Amino acid sequence: MVSRGGFIFSRFYILTLGVAVFNLFFAAWSFWNYETELESPLLSSTEMTGVQGAATPALPRNTRAEAKERFIGMARSFKMKVVLLGALFIFAYQGAEVSISGWVISFLINARNGDPASVGYVTSGFWAGITLGRFLLSHPAHLIGEKRFVYGATAGAAAFQILVWTVPNVIGNGVALAIVGLLLGPIYPCAAYIFSQNINRKDQVSGMSVISAFGSSGGAVAPFTTGLMAQALGTFVLHPVAIFLFGVMVACWLGIPTPRKRTE
Repeated sequence: MVSRGGFIFSRFYILTLGVAVFNLFFAAWSFWNYETELESPLLSSTEMTGVQGAATPALPRNTRAEAKERFIGMARSFKMKVVLLGALFIFAYQGAEVSISGWVISFLINARNGDPASVGYVTSGFWAGITLGRFLLSHPAHLIGEKRFVYGATAGAAAFQILVWTVPNVIGNGVALAIVGLLLGPIYPCAAYIFSQNINRKDQVSGMSVISAFGSSGGAVAPFTTGLMAQALGTFVLHPVAIFLFGVMVACWLGIPTPRKRTE
């Protein structure tokens, strides 16, 4: 739209603003009166009488006690090995993901003499690969085994990232980067499944919240660090940074136990 249609670049934010308004409307519609829905019993009075012998009235919720319990659960999560390794894993994953998408354009322009009006499609291909990967590879990953699949997908992503680094061809780089996205796509849902299976049900919400919150910061720290290094050394540093983060992912994954199937 900018390179071919002559649009002013700043008007791009009209698109993101439109998506935000869209999300705001449907989020409000989805969660309107959700408190009323939560207070409705899962079983009817008759069913509860049959199960417990007598209907039990709903107990009033102690919001202060609930808040205290959540805080205790959050603090307890910081002592769990799975949560700490999971947070570092997602930190490296999102750091690699955002660094690649953010800096590969500069690499292709500076190191491959790519056309600025065309190389933007490479990032689109990367994110399209991630989207397709989550749709198409998540189920095969479950059949293969999430632990095993993440090892293979991470190694494959590193191999194709090396191809982007070493093969001096813009089209080849674009194809390889789309495959990197395809392999990275299902890693997040696979990791989330493994993390949740290794955390007891009482601590799942707080544990996954810690993993998501601290892990997502990698999407800010890694691209910022890559940018500083790129200014000093050159945009090629994107690839060593991405490969290093892939290595961190594998190291963290080695420390996370394979969950046993629950019987309940």
